[in-house]
Amino acid sequence: MIPTFDTQAPKKPTNVSINSDLLIKAKELKINLSATLETALSELVSAKQRDLWKCENKAAIEAYNQLVEEHGTFSDDLRSF
Repeated sequence: MIPTFDTQAPKKPTNVSINSDLLIKAKELKINLSATLETALSELVSAKQRDLWKCENKAAIEAYNQLVEEHGTFSDDLRSF
């Protein structure tokens, strides 16, 4: 899958607030917080961008689906299934 952000961009330090007990447990389990947050943020950003794209293109998608419903697709005559 193609990342939705520049994977070569430099890292930037930031502060986050995390439940202290959860942080202790994560450290005990040697969970890399930066990598975990980056992965979760990447997935969330992708999902939000996908939803935004669908919302922005809803009218065009509905128009295309209506056109296909009324007239079929160009390849309908070529399919053997």
